[in-house]
Amino acid sequence: MCVKRLDQNHNDSLADAREVCFGSRDEQHREGQCVDMAAPWCRTATALQTFSVFRSVTNHNQRLLSTSLWRHGSEGERVQPPKFTPPSKPVVVDKTKSLEQPRKFLSPEFIPPRQRTNPLKFFMERKDMVQRRKMLNIPEFYVGSILAVTMSDPYASGKSNRFVGICIQRSGSGLGATFILRNVIEGQGVEVCYELYSPRIQQIEVLKLEKRLDDNLMYLRDALPSYSTVDFDMKSVPYTISGEVPVNKLKVRMKPKPWSKRWEHPKFNIQGIHFELSFTNVKRRNAERQEQPWHQYDMLKEYDTAKLEESIWQELQEEKSKSL
Repeated sequence: MCVKRLDQNHNDSLADAREVCFGSRDEQHREGQCVDMAAPWCRTATALQTFSVFRSVTNHNQRLLSTSLWRHGSEGERVQPPKFTPPSKPVVVDKTKSLEQPRKFLSPEFIPPRQRTNPLKFFMERKDMVQRRKMLNIPEFYVGSILAVTMSDPYASGKSNRFVGICIQRSGSGLGATFILRNVIEGQGVEVCYELYSPRIQQIEVLKLEKRLDDNLMYLRDALPSYSTVDFDMKSVPYTISGEVPVNKLKVRMKPKPWSKRWEHPKFNIQGIHFELSFTNVKRRNAERQEQPWHQYDMLKEYDTAKLEESIWQELQEEKSKSL
């Protein structure tokens, strides 16, 4: 019914438009045909007027048709409009910031010890160390970092053993480099010394990358057990490969004496112990008397390895480029 009514309205509107443009038949018959010089212009004007009226009527009918169909659909099954989907968020890239460059780290075992005059020996060792690093991923770590080392053990149930602890010492050079992990298990301190380039090591994980105030943490043997206790189920803490390595400025409390060494002696230069909690003023003065401040001006004790480190770094980069 809606479509028939629209067709009828359309025909009526066309008839009205024709009467407006050309007049009724009686008027045309009374006036007769108008033939003069302005006839072409009159035809053009009437054609344009007819076209505009026809277009307005067509648009009106289309509008009525669309609304009627919508009402018809709403009476039966409800037609829901499509859901709104928000546009995707734009990705903003800040081109002013430079890409993060990984920090330059040279493992200390690559630097030969002082007063060694056989460069061929260390050159051959570095070749073997690079080949071993291609087979085993040896990450960056420092004294004070928490590591988890998986090592093959023929006597273990799964033929492998995993130990978690804090690194308290790194020593040795070349293929003889070692590191010590310490942990307190059931109230008993346990230390494991690993050879860094041992073929028995299967994996080395860095659970927490950080430094301490000292390069040697052997005094944790005489400290309270809480400073050496690490959970075996500890999850790794994410860290960045650029920027500075965080430094843990923690100072430990020591057990009552006797200690394994006289850590208060100035030759150890310990910064991570609360000595004021373990010594009286008299003992502190006696320790200060043994200090020898002139040793810091002894140029013969200085071992400048800046140029040596740069040459070794370039050599290692060339070896890596060959492997790629």
